[in-house]
Amino acid sequence: MTVIPASTGTTWPVIAEASGESAAAGTVSGVLALGQAVGGPVVGRLSDRRGQRLVVSLASALNAVAIVLLVAAALSDRPVAVQAACAGCAGALTPQIGPLSRTRWLTLTSGHPDERRLVAAALSGDGTLDEVSFTVGPAIAGVLAALVDPAAGMLLAAVLVAGCGVPFALHPAGRPAAAPEKARSGRARDRAPLLSAGLVILCAGMAAQGVFYGSVQIGLAALTGRLGHPGAAGLLYGLMGGVSAAAGLVVTVFPGRLDLTVRLKLTALGLVAATVPLLAVDGMAGLTVAMALIGLPIAPYVVTLFGLAERTVPRSRMGEAMSVLVAGIIVPQAIGTTVAGRLAGAHGPAAAFALTCSATVMAALLAAVAVTTRRFPRNA
Repeated sequence: MTVIPASTGTTWPVIAEASGESAAAGTVSGVLALGQAVGGPVVGRLSDRRGQRLVVSLASALNAVAIVLLVAAALSDRPVAVQAACAGCAGALTPQIGPLSRTRWLTLTSGHPDERRLVAAALSGDGTLDEVSFTVGPAIAGVLAALVDPAAGMLLAAVLVAGCGVPFALHPAGRPAAAPEKARSGRARDRAPLLSAGLVILCAGMAAQGVFYGSVQIGLAALTGRLGHPGAAGLLYGLMGGVSAAAGLVVTVFPGRLDLTVRLKLTALGLVAATVPLLAVDGMAGLTVAMALIGLPIAPYVVTLFGLAERTVPRSRMGEAMSVLVAGIIVPQAIGTTVAGRLAGAHGPAAAFALTCSATVMAALLAAVAVTTRRFPRNA
């Protein structure tokens, strides 16, 4: 399960429209991303230690309130510092529904005769849904901004977080903290090391994907604007997300026999092959085909990263680890958006897409060199 949270893609149109300044929008969106990156692992850690019911329900309710306050501050033209404070709170209080749902699958499948296959399928499915939120969320925000109001996307995020996050938190699978008689063993598990070379590598792979998301979004907007179809950017980004989601579901249902380390290498190479044509696209037809093709390897790449995390992280700290991985994509996405925006403004859409290609090349090199079965053993 996942929801479409407030993000830089949904926040930017509101602030830019209200203030008329891209700099203000960039500042507020950047603080939101920083809040998500810092607060996400904290929410995951508290959920692992105290149980998801209390932590996620409080985070969901407070996150929705913070989003509404951010929209109100923007529309009433409050100082940028006030808007940034609201954005930071909204980011830090993101309830981490996607990452934490994966820890529930580990509990629900524990002891099942086919546990490993079920865990792999569940992690792939949840990873696909998380990836959809990163691609479909900004697309929905763009459509709502064009058809309704720039604030509509943010308010929809608030409704989804409160309406889905609280019921998710209260579901019976969201167990409370360990009983007193289990506290000693629970504390021992809490001391299990989280940081490892494997997790750092996976976070680097997520960071490359974040730069990809941010830069391809800017390049797409710049090129569709140059071609005279600025409104098509959101639709084409949504097309990429739809194809990606379908590919992710195929991987979930038909995982195949490839080890995850091999699958990561292949999907990373697929990202490189799919993004290079963007450098030569000069028409809407070619751009549409290119965006559809790009969608094919995205979800398989992301869900494979999440699957590898299950091999290298202690189960008692899985919620925190998954939140760290998601946080690893957020700030790089904001950086990718900022850098690509400057490149597109100075040198045109191809320059933004060059950053996209660079990110996928880095992801492929990382997978080829650092992701091995020795570091990520199948039965770890």
